[in-house]
Amino acid sequence: MTAPWWWFALGSAVFAAATALLGKVGVSGLPSNLATLIRTLVVLLVCVLWVTLRGEWRRPEAISWTSWAALALSGVATGLSWLCYYRALQLAPVSRVAPLDKLSVALVMVFGVAFLGEHPSPAQWLGGGLIVLGVLILAWF
Repeated sequence: MTAPWWWFALGSAVFAAATALLGKVGVSGLPSNLATLIRTLVVLLVCVLWVTLRGEWRRPEAISWTSWAALALSGVATGLSWLCYYRALQLAPVSRVAPLDKLSVALVMVFGVAFLGEHPSPAQWLGGGLIVLGVLILAWF
């Protein structure tokens, strides 16, 4: 039986919180770009181990070009996001950086509508707006 999607989403939130705290400690005394490289290498090793343990390797030609392109662009976006995040952690307290980073929740809602044709409910839009309000309060006050 597969765990519900929200268990993985909650796990993501817990690990993201740990990422912020440990990242703040990790960038102390290092250039933020070097810290990001070290983190990226560890992520690569963890992913290789996980895919190997789960037996999920595929031949490259069995993966569609659409998947290759989307994942490559996603990787570029991830790398740029991490570089910006670690630099922000060097320059400001984690308690201000992490909330501002959560603007991604509202942005992904807008992008989901614009690019994927999604239709959030009024309650979801309200929640997204409250996240934006919360981010503004946490980051600037």
